[in-house]
Amino acid sequence: MQKIVTISTDKHEGLYDITAHVEKVVQESKVNNGLVSVYVQGATAGIMIQENWDQSVQNDVIALFRKLIPSGIWEHDAQDNNGDSHLKAGIVGPGETIPLINGAMGLSTWQNIFLCEFDGPRSKRTIVVTVLSLT
Repeated sequence: MQKIVTISTDKHEGLYDITAHVEKVVQESKVNNGLVSVYVQGATAGIMIQENWDQSVQNDVIALFRKLIPSGIWEHDAQDNNGDSHLKAGIVGPGETIPLINGAMGLSTWQNIFLCEFDGPRSKRTIVVTVLSLT
């Protein structure tokens, strides 16, 4: 089963919890044991599994990337001034795979799935959620 999830982002850089969107697709699939693949289309966004207990970890992720990959100094900036966005997305990667165990995602208590926006705001980010059964 495969579904497209779309969300909008309201910040230039931020992490957006999409766990509930993915859980809905998993429930609709009725797959008990298998895998769910979460993939964002676009070269300036990524998918990350991270803690969602409070906003501090998400803020720290963005702060880390801003320190490691500053804006305005990359060759690609001459084209559209978002060289840093491409580099950040490349490091995070476009997708994650999560095991399905007895009909539920095998995330730990503190793990959630995030869309990482590095070049927003965007009216539409497209996420492909694919559920595969092992049986």
